[in-house]
Amino acid sequence: MKNITSKFDKVLNNSTTYGNVNHEPDSSTETQLNTPEKSMPFSDQIGNYQRNIGIPFKSHENSKIYIVGSGIAGMAAAYYFIRDGRIPAKNITFLEQLHIDGGSLDGAGNPKDGYIIRGGREMDMTYENLWDIFQDIPALEMPPPYTVLDEYRLINDNDSNYSKARLIHKNGEIKDFSKFGLNKKDQLAIVKLLLKRKEELDDLTIEDYFSATFLESNFWTFWRTMFAFENWHSLLELKLYMHRFLHAIDGLNDLSSLVFPKYNQYDTFITPLRKFLEEKGVNIKFHTLIKDLVIQSNTEGKIVEGIITEHEGKESRSTIGKDDFVIVTTGSMTEDTFYGDNKTAPIIGIDNSTSGKSPGWMLWKNLAAKSPIFGKPEKFCSNIEKSSWESVTLTCRPSAFVEKLKEYSVNDPYSGKTVTGGIITITDSNWLMSFTCNRQPHFPDQPDDILVIWVYSLFMDKPGNYIKKVMPECTGDEILAELSFHLGIIDKLDNVIENTIVRSAFMPYITSMFMPRAKGDRPRVVPEGCKNLGLIGQFVETNNDVVFTMESSIRTARIAVYKLLNLNKQVPDINPLQYDIRHLLKAVRTLNDGKAFLGESILHKVLRGTYFEHVLPPIEEDKEEHESFISEQVNRFKDWIKGIKD
Repeated sequence: MKNITSKFDKVLNNSTTYGNVNHEPDSSTETQLNTPEKSMPFSDQIGNYQRNIGIPFKSHENSKIYIVGSGIAGMAAAYYFIRDGRIPAKNITFLEQLHIDGGSLDGAGNPKDGYIIRGGREMDMTYENLWDIFQDIPALEMPPPYTVLDEYRLINDNDSNYSKARLIHKNGEIKDFSKFGLNKKDQLAIVKLLLKRKEELDDLTIEDYFSATFLESNFWTFWRTMFAFENWHSLLELKLYMHRFLHAIDGLNDLSSLVFPKYNQYDTFITPLRKFLEEKGVNIKFHTLIKDLVIQSNTEGKIVEGIITEHEGKESRSTIGKDDFVIVTTGSMTEDTFYGDNKTAPIIGIDNSTSGKSPGWMLWKNLAAKSPIFGKPEKFCSNIEKSSWESVTLTCRPSAFVEKLKEYSVNDPYSGKTVTGGIITITDSNWLMSFTCNRQPHFPDQPDDILVIWVYSLFMDKPGNYIKKVMPECTGDEILAELSFHLGIIDKLDNVIENTIVRSAFMPYITSMFMPRAKGDRPRVVPEGCKNLGLIGQFVETNNDVVFTMESSIRTARIAVYKLLNLNKQVPDINPLQYDIRHLLKAVRTLNDGKAFLGESILHKVLRGTYFEHVLPPIEEDKEEHESFISEQVNRFKDWIKGIKD
């Protein structure tokens, strides 16, 4: 690779930066100052300057890449090895234990047997790594040169998202969801949490910190049902979420801050990305169980020398060369899923004494047994009553349920436009049940008279209000009965059951990445001393990003590639909107249910008529003027500002 940079040798040979790039800069610790030593962008300075083509230190033309797991993180790793590492696609092999790619981004079925999606994706415009990939992946339904990003923008730019029935109660009555309902003490608790250092929050839960009034507020109902948080989950992760989505807080109640794909997550993202990678020449080996890695430790570090696999009942060991790389997806939030249908409930075959023994977890456990640098998987897979919930996919022909759905819909469900605009939560449901109808059709082959609805519940240990069982013990028809009761159409249950196919999925680890954790419980993307091993997915440590998003999975893949190849290219930190005074001021006002915060009127008086007037949310002027020392000082400051403008 020396010939690529030979004309720059005089500079590069005397550079302290070349070969020593911080591939994962941390905006939460960086003071953004321009100094003579500062040559690279600030950690979260996102833009075209960050889109340089990385230059490997040496050629990897003959390097072999083995990627364990073909979910979005693994696919993203392959993409970055090809695009930025310029490694031939034919050198990349996926090792996948299942018969299909996509990992947790699934979506399958047909109108006869019913469709199924175990989860959905609420997307944000600030997912820089996600859009970095999909700005280059050919579109699913548009001709070249258009991309997945172009399709995504086209649908969302012309069909904005919002909800008109975010909360319902009392057998289907729409509940006022305009207010967060936080008292001053709880508003202050949120501000204090944002101010706390991450190191102070090890192993703390949300209910360790927040009061009962916070946990009973509309704000917490919006938050927990949108992101699937439970009271016993990690306070640290909640803090990271609040920073990550601070800019979207004023759209939290009506979901107007979200953007959604046209189709389900598999057809929208996995199908076009897999096609792109296959056309490039990557290899995918299905039905291949990865049992362990052979790792050699010496004074130079840790090197993967072999992969132990099992295929069709036969165990074998593959040799990994010194110039090869191994990428492993640690843990799995959808392993050990148990399924049900209209007439059967999911048969739950594990408990805490047998959990965490499926292949995705055992591989991580085997790694962790070799060294503390690989983390503590048992923190995340050993308490399934606190990491599980159940989702249900409804394949609906016209029925009383569909007619009721229309009352909650922004547009006609069959129009192809936004329907419910996100989840509708039943606040007086013992299960805390929510349901959503995304744009239809939700699958490309879906008939025009079919709707696909997704339902999920957070509380797995409470009997239903109508069906006196916990949800995992219920058949699909019983779940329909519970839903129909809450919608006020229980008298039409026979019609609903007759026209609805139910496929249920109980997932023991679906929120396991939210479990309370401490520093060291999750490994770094490239653990200390590892020379050819990267760990990706939802159970690895990043500086400031959150879990349970496609963005975070792709971020880990990108970091792994850049670090292992030591490219002169960085992965920018999360979008810096959390530091933007406009969003900070907006958030304070929003938490106070739109009422002006203390001192806001003074700021308006100071900034009125200046260039910076727009940074403040609009405010109704007080009709009464209160003469005080403060207002006198404000008037003096205004005169000073006026003098500057003049």
